[in-house]
Amino acid sequence: MDCNYIRGADLSHDSELNQKALAYHADPKPGKIAIRITKPFMTQSDLSLAYSPGVAAPCLEIRKNPDDVYRYTSKGNLVAVISNGTAVLGLGNLGALASKPVMEGKAILFKKFSDLDAYDIEVDETDIERFCDTVAAIAPTFGGINLEDIKAPECFEIERRLVERLDIPVMHDDQHGTAVISLAGIMNGCHITGRSMENLKVVIIGAGAAAISCARIYRFMGVKEIYMSDSKGLIHAGRNDLNPQKREFAASEGMTQKEAFENADVVVGLSAPGSFSLEEIALMAPNPIIFTLANPVPELFPEEVRAVRADAIIATGRSDYPNQVNNVLGFPFIFRGAMDVRAKTINMEMKVAASRALAALTQCEIPPYLEELYGTKLEFGKEYIIPKPFDKRLIVEVSASVAEAAVKSGVARIETFDLEAYRHTLAERLA
Repeated sequence: MDCNYIRGADLSHDSELNQKALAYHADPKPGKIAIRITKPFMTQSDLSLAYSPGVAAPCLEIRKNPDDVYRYTSKGNLVAVISNGTAVLGLGNLGALASKPVMEGKAILFKKFSDLDAYDIEVDETDIERFCDTVAAIAPTFGGINLEDIKAPECFEIERRLVERLDIPVMHDDQHGTAVISLAGIMNGCHITGRSMENLKVVIIGAGAAAISCARIYRFMGVKEIYMSDSKGLIHAGRNDLNPQKREFAASEGMTQKEAFENADVVVGLSAPGSFSLEEIALMAPNPIIFTLANPVPELFPEEVRAVRADAIIATGRSDYPNQVNNVLGFPFIFRGAMDVRAKTINMEMKVAASRALAALTQCEIPPYLEELYGTKLEFGKEYIIPKPFDKRLIVEVSASVAEAAVKSGVARIETFDLEAYRHTLAERLA
């Protein structure tokens, strides 16, 4: 559903968590990020090297050869996390200022999981042209730009324009992060249930940024039968209120959402609580793959789904249930791989490479430290189709796959690429 207003979501389910979260953000120092100095800076000599007069030397070298900016500055390891706050989490248009806690959160995730530095930048602008001009003007500072929490359909045009204007990786994570992680989960769901991507019947509830990107990547991977619903019901050819993105996935005229659920293999919820029903779930094919990804409150909680479909493979967007479709499994490692080979863009080949790496990693033997950390036995199957965020192998497997795909697809700008040496470098980053 396209919900660009502040929803009255019932967060009482998490009242204790909310209080802990407020204390976490406030104490002992407000916020979640800070800046640290990376070079010696204790003496007059250090000052003369860090700033005037010594700093003139790298400035002149960069003027002669712009690529030297990657040698003498932090550009190659610095991501901008940028939002205008028009679609914050599942809460709607909270505005740029109220989006800041989320953007700070993205920044620490970049640092924790991929050792990329990140600045959060909240732009108080909803006009597409002015927003893009602002981002483009500050882009020289960064090696990559992570767009975040920008509502559809504007987000599609914003990303398109910035990708065309800039020569660094730009990705709207709400679109592509969810697509990459959910695709990995569906791949493994197919593996467990003996399905193939080409023969899936997929229902997507929601038609915003993530939903459109999910549908596109599923189609790229061979899914032919995709049905999509928005706040007005199933998207079909008889409707005259569809934007171009929705029109890509219009079904036959007159079809209903309930009919779309009949014998469906997969449902991906990217909407709001209650946007599809247990009665519709009951109509799905045996061993259905059911992703209820509205966040923080899912369309249906897993225990509700299991009461109707005990045979289901279930995933949510929450960390307190198995199979969390968490974008942190994607964006830190996608940007790491893309920026390390100085990719000019993040293309479909790179995103699919990330999905394949995630799916394959889930099927590997589980390291003991991961089971100790999560306090449970982890084994590939219905309760474990997606890796855990604290799996230390993610940076190697996903980033290396993305970097390799960038090189093979011709968007990388480095002249030589040694995959095994790069994997070794990645392993050392978070050792």
